[in-house]
Amino acid sequence: MMIIPTRIFNLSKQASAALLTSVLFYCSGVSAADAVTLTLTVDNIRDDSGHVLVALYQGQEAYKTNKDAKNQMVKATKGKVDVVFEGLAPGEYAIKMFHDENDNQKLDFNVLGIPKESYGFSNNVGRFGEPDFEEARFTVGETDLSVQINLF
Repeated sequence: MMIIPTRIFNLSKQASAALLTSVLFYCSGVSAADAVTLTLTVDNIRDDSGHVLVALYQGQEAYKTNKDAKNQMVKATKGKVDVVFEGLAPGEYAIKMFHDENDNQKLDFNVLGIPKESYGFSNNVGRFGEPDFEEARFTVGETDLSVQINLF
């Protein structure tokens, strides 16, 4: 049995974080060089209540079935908030989101079926219903990008 001195594994926090990031990228099939950061700016937030829930879908099938989304939930701030997605592979993506003012984690509707809470989609489409993937899609390439969505 080999005994390894523990001081060999006594890494600094920065070195530990870098090692963990490298391992995660290797396991996910995305290299650090291919990983892209998406910064989403959400505008037209009515008030500070609740949270903004964002679902980022890669590809038409994930978007249609509401599966395999990268989800983020951020505290609502009147006006706007930024949401950051890191480690994205290049490809076609679309976003669905809403301002969950009462924190029940669902979009609430009135008796006529009209949303009571603000919602939005990438490319600022879908004011009168959920758009299809082709309308909402955007391309993540090789460089970091910023997207802006206005809530309806």
